[in-house]
Amino acid sequence: MKKIAIVGGGIIGMTLANYLDQKKYQVTLFDEPTGQATSASAGIISPWLSKRRNKQWYRLAKDGAAFFPKLIQDFQLDETIYQQSGTLLLRPKEQLTELFTLAEERKKEAPEIGTIELLSGEQTQQELPLLKPSPALKVSGGGRLDGKAYLIQLRKLAEQKGIEFIGQRVQLIDATTINYGEKEAVFDQIILTGGPHLKRLLAPLGYQVDLRPQKGQLLVFQTAYQTSGALPVAMLDGEADLIPFLDGKILLGATHENDAAWDLRETPEAFKQLTDNARNFLADPEKLLSTPFHYRVGTRAYTSDFAPFFGQLNDHLLVASGLGSSGLTTGPYIGYLLANYLNTGQANWQEYQKELITYIQQEKTLES
Repeated sequence: MKKIAIVGGGIIGMTLANYLDQKKYQVTLFDEPTGQATSASAGIISPWLSKRRNKQWYRLAKDGAAFFPKLIQDFQLDETIYQQSGTLLLRPKEQLTELFTLAEERKKEAPEIGTIELLSGEQTQQELPLLKPSPALKVSGGGRLDGKAYLIQLRKLAEQKGIEFIGQRVQLIDATTINYGEKEAVFDQIILTGGPHLKRLLAPLGYQVDLRPQKGQLLVFQTAYQTSGALPVAMLDGEADLIPFLDGKILLGATHENDAAWDLRETPEAFKQLTDNARNFLADPEKLLSTPFHYRVGTRAYTSDFAPFFGQLNDHLLVASGLGSSGLTTGPYIGYLLANYLNTGQANWQEYQKELITYIQQEKTLES
């Protein structure tokens, strides 16, 4: 039985661990979760209305969203973790008409988008009473995922399968050897899924990685809206999204902070930034913003072209990183694709990304 190490217990690493063939592999997952993006995240699974020009990224995000029904069944994700809620997109009226046309076109290849409706201001407020009347586009297929709850569920399942967890920071000695604490362990395959830490992990082996860390903060309000679980999510015009969960929990976020990447402190500046934008859309801002709240803070990984990468780096190392703010949509599917590759030998991901050399190069290559 081959020994596999997964370094990073975020959304890719934990999904990958659960999809690996336990009859083929003995799996050890190393995770030192400080600042982890997934455990700090909750977000919208609704990629179809994105205007990003990167067709490979869109294909990955589209197929990642289509993967959720399988994910729900395989991992028993209940409504506290994932729920198809529908998505409201709030934009100026002329933009909504363009987005309606885009949605209708994309539905041809992505039936998961569901029904597509242009809503009047009054209809928008009926759908989500927190909002003041504003025109919106609604797609019924959108959903919400609580990243922290997802990881808790997958860790429980992984432990039931006998996967070993080691909560320590690691270093690579070479492509098969991991140092943690005062110990070393050798593996047949090592999969690095540690988000922005990938740059540090690969540096001792002479690799340079196109990655930058980015801090994200979101706000979790505990409100009296006991029917919040039945409400759709809203992508506001600006940086903030409004994401209702069960039992009155309303999330607002998230920030994108490039200059405070590894600083996990909660900041009043983030509260002001997120709430100032939201006030433009809320029917009664103080009714929400004066309720008890707490922060979730994490660090994402971005590449220069804002696209993720994953695959086989050499005979013993696999890598995955660069999810950015779409990690809740693309991360589970990437974890599944990597597991399927290890289980079957089939690498079915060329259509989703550029070659790894775009993002990871050995130093001697850069100097030549």
